[in-house]
Amino acid sequence: MKNTKIQVQGSEITVFRLEQHDFISLTDIAKHKTDDSSAAIGNWMRNRNTIEFLGIWETLYNPEFKPIEFEGFKNQAGSNAFTLSPRKWIETTHAKGFVVKAGRYGGTYAHKDIAIKFASWISVEFELYLIKEFQRLKEVEQEHLGWSVKRQLTKINYRIHTDAVKENLIPTALTAQQVSLVYATEADLLNMALFGQTAKQWRDKNPDKEGNIRDYANVSQLVCLANLETLNAHFIQQGIEQTKRLALLNKTAIQQMRLLLADKGLQKLAEQPDK
Repeated sequence: MKNTKIQVQGSEITVFRLEQHDFISLTDIAKHKTDDSSAAIGNWMRNRNTIEFLGIWETLYNPEFKPIEFEGFKNQAGSNAFTLSPRKWIETTHAKGFVVKAGRYGGTYAHKDIAIKFASWISVEFELYLIKEFQRLKEVEQEHLGWSVKRQLTKINYRIHTDAVKENLIPTALTAQQVSLVYATEADLLNMALFGQTAKQWRDKNPDKEGNIRDYANVSQLVCLANLETLNAHFIQQGIEQTKRLALLNKTAIQQMRLLLADKGLQKLAEQPDK
């Protein structure tokens, strides 16, 4: 979880990446207006509109979210005795939109959607500048990604010439037991189809590495992953259940990786000099 800093109206705001999502420091945002950031965050969370927003966000993106506990908070919101903190919200509802960290970069972080909502409560002007600087950060990261992809392709170019390595890069067919398991997120469904393991399984096997499983994917795998995401969205619209989608996506991943690794265009791209 690498931290990045952006400057917003003279305030330094911390951003970090977790499971392919950007989280922004609410603590830093609150400090733009007050020294008591915890109180500011708590006051924001007491608001009924805030609770409703958080509940809808978690319902959309978090299959482990507890709706009954959420309804309890919503019913209490607005009363004089009602108090709520990010940690209590996480522990009670299994929310994924907040992260409370200790240590050097300690504080309360929230998914960018939630952080921007909090920024608008702090100051509409600050919200707009935060969006602007965050978008600037994403543009820089995309430029760097393009450069990194080129370097990564150059490094693996020599490997894709051997059949043995090709077999290692091509996904293995999942067993019936693997297909029958239910995975918590669609992201892990795609990870299983292409890499044969979930994000957590990869982290457990690679405790010394930063980032996540997709950060270590090569160009062919990234291209295949993008195709699988589109295909999975189509399967979801058709109402295909998760186990059947996983089997279909795994079969597609195997076919596409064989084609991608045999594509001469990838070799030509790798041979182009960096500008």
